[in-house]
Amino acid sequence: MANLPLNEPAGVLVKTTLVDYPGMTAGSFFLKGCNLRCPYCYNIGLVVPQYYDKELNTLEELFSHLEKRQGILSGLVISGGEPLINTATPAIIKKAKELGYKVKLDTNGTFPSRLKEFIENPELKPDFIAMDIKTSPYRYPQTMCIKNSVTDKYFFRSILKESADLISTYPADKREWRTVLVPGLVEKQDIKEMAELLPQDASWQFAQFRNGNCIDSSYNTLAPYLDSEINELITYAKSLIKNVQLR
Repeated sequence: MANLPLNEPAGVLVKTTLVDYPGMTAGSFFLKGCNLRCPYCYNIGLVVPQYYDKELNTLEELFSHLEKRQGILSGLVISGGEPLINTATPAIIKKAKELGYKVKLDTNGTFPSRLKEFIENPELKPDFIAMDIKTSPYRYPQTMCIKNSVTDKYFFRSILKESADLISTYPADKREWRTVLVPGLVEKQDIKEMAELLPQDASWQFAQFRNGNCIDSSYNTLAPYLDSEINELITYAKSLIKNVQLR
């Protein structure tokens, strides 16, 4: 931890959240840096280097907050961006655990080898893991990648399944998968191919698409699904995975 730049902008601190860590009153820290470029992502200030938010919090601010809120907060959510590519993540987990916090890790599932290292290390093992699934794994190269970075349509199917299998070793109430219902990116066939990655006892949480401040500006004018269309997709997902909810 001594080598970490504690006073440099690192992420966005949400001091208290009741919704990001199931069953916990927690704080959240959204780290900068991501390997994907989801067109509907609205965290431009965390994902695209030239737009990094000038008001980002430092690790020193995060650690100070955790120390002050001991006994009030129970958990810490480490999100992003993608935490598994950030060198600060191990130090944050260790610090939070030293202070008695439960740790939830949010990941996009594209780094299974790193995820395995965290899970197998008692000092770094998250208490809860949430994994995002954006669309059919076969569509990631065309829709989620930095341009031309991956061309093999089966590459993401392999790594996302590996990550999902690792997360499946956790108890069912300590893991979940999440999908944003983006028109054109999440349709019935996509849901079918995403469901094939998950265990049957998965908790699969869906959220409505928000059309504002998206990385791809064309998504800012994209109309969200109608309620009737959402209900149809959720019903279909429930036919494949029983524990499906719309948040």
